[in-house]
Amino acid sequence: MTTLTTTPDGSAARRSAAPPPSPASAPRGRRRQGGTVLAVPALAWYLVFMVGPLLAIFVIAALHWPGMLQPVSFAGLDNVRGVLDDPVFWDAVRNTAVQLAVALPVMIVCAYMLGYYVAQRPPGHRVLRYLLFIPGLISTPAKAMVFYAALSPDGLLNGALTGIGLGSLTDAWLASPSTALACLIALDIWSGIGFTAVLFAARLGSVPDELGEAAQLDGAGHWRTMWSVHFPVIRDYVGVVTMLQFLWTLFGSAQHVLLLTQGGPGTSSTTLSFLVYQKAFIAADLGYSQTVGVLLFLAGLVGLLTIRRVFRQNY
Repeated sequence: MTTLTTTPDGSAARRSAAPPPSPASAPRGRRRQGGTVLAVPALAWYLVFMVGPLLAIFVIAALHWPGMLQPVSFAGLDNVRGVLDDPVFWDAVRNTAVQLAVALPVMIVCAYMLGYYVAQRPPGHRVLRYLLFIPGLISTPAKAMVFYAALSPDGLLNGALTGIGLGSLTDAWLASPSTALACLIALDIWSGIGFTAVLFAARLGSVPDELGEAAQLDGAGHWRTMWSVHFPVIRDYVGVVTMLQFLWTLFGSAQHVLLLTQGGPGTSSTTLSFLVYQKAFIAADLGYSQTVGVLLFLAGLVGLLTIRRVFRQNY
């Protein structure tokens, strides 16, 4: 709309008035405000139950707290010095590093290959999907009982070795310093590989069949098609699954250690996550426990950034 205005010299001038606001802009603004309001409960939940405990870990790590009902005093960096001077901590670091270095690559590579096979829809592939998912449906205590029954001195493994004439190879697998950690790694791989393979199969199922068919027409076999054609397409998804399995192995190994070996013999199967539990609930040294928790958090953060860089994630 145009209006006439009078200038200081008395002449008239035209001035364009701003157009009225569009009727559609007001509802759009109200929708944005409504979306923000709906996000407030989730944000409050995140701050209270995620950020709050994380900050509490750093606070407790700076305290001398010898038990829940004991007096608390400020320790400063004494807990850090105590942790770094403790040989048990370094044994736990070594065991955790070995666990991640063995379990994670074996699990991801084998799960991807198995998922690729299922995605090719072989005969019985629907039943195979359910069979692979079974370990994910079993509770952790039940998994531990299965491995205990198989690896105990009179268990299935020793019985099988004796039955085929290899009795000299029998061992107390869970009670031997040289094999206890390997048994825990085997449990990690067994419990995670099937579930991860199903995830890979679901993602590979969305890859167009024309890609694999074109590669095979060019003379590529299944091995080359799997790693040179399909893997680059789902590379980002492989990175996400690797991150999840890394976090689960790093932070979730305490329950397997607790149920099968109690960190022994000695410290041969003590991991960092089990050390946090042991110091907090058995030794009642909360400051030491949460100091290890802080170091474990930093290790997890560095690991995630490393995996993200290796798979060149763009998020």
